[in-house]
Amino acid sequence: MLEKIFSPETYSMLGQWSFSFLKNLLVAILVYLIGSFIIKWLVKLATKMMEKSKVDHSLLTFVRSIIKVVCWLLLLIIIISILGIETSSFIALFASAGVAIGMALSGTLQNFAGGVMILLFKPFKVGDYIEAEGFAGTVKEIQIFNTIINTIDNQTVIIPNGGLSTGSLKNYTKEKYRRVDLDYRFAYGTDLDKVKAAIYEIQTSNPLIIQNAIEDSPVVAAPWLGITEFSETGVVVNTRTWCKTEDYWTVYFYMNDTVYQQLKDRGFMFPHKAVDVNVIK
Repeated sequence: MLEKIFSPETYSMLGQWSFSFLKNLLVAILVYLIGSFIIKWLVKLATKMMEKSKVDHSLLTFVRSIIKVVCWLLLLIIIISILGIETSSFIALFASAGVAIGMALSGTLQNFAGGVMILLFKPFKVGDYIEAEGFAGTVKEIQIFNTIINTIDNQTVIIPNGGLSTGSLKNYTKEKYRRVDLDYRFAYGTDLDKVKAAIYEIQTSNPLIIQNAIEDSPVVAAPWLGITEFSETGVVVNTRTWCKTEDYWTVYFYMNDTVYQQLKDRGFMFPHKAVDVNVIK
């Protein structure tokens, strides 16, 4: 038995195996050194490209870590294969683990994908006033999985990015200019020429209101007003007034306060809904 174990053939096979393993080990070390250099170069290249594209820092950090993990896993599988170890079981294990994790985190992955889309395409940014998912407020922070907004009464709302990226969204501060649309009702028989002249004077007396069309914004126009409806309670005069987005609420309240006060002082009546009752004896 011992003679077979220590026979020349055994020494020859052991020598061949040792030589083959040593050769594979040296190749694996060489592949590791070259692979680690390539991984570092890829990470730096991806970082520079994202920084040049002004990608959000939180997304940049996350994507960089994903690139590192994926590249190192690939390098590990290649090194194991070079050493002569069967890699099919490792690949099957990684695949099954990936499927299980993906199913368990399906909602989270949807929010992650939504966060990536928001940070890349920028439908809104920090500081914008938006309305989405039944909430309205100023964007305080855009994270990978959620967006945090502050409502006008200073409540903090956390909205998952999955719904934000696929649903309808209003961004009130995306454009430089906004139009203030307001309706005013006057009793039938009112001298509407005088009413329109008084309101137009109010529209043209505030420096925050844009008085002429702007070349870089074709939709922006001078103040306008006209009759838009004959309602049960009176004639409806609609006013359309343009201003800068940050002045919207100032102009909104200015128009309402000034129109009511000045037209009331001039004797114009704002009607209210009334019911006529005829009593028959």
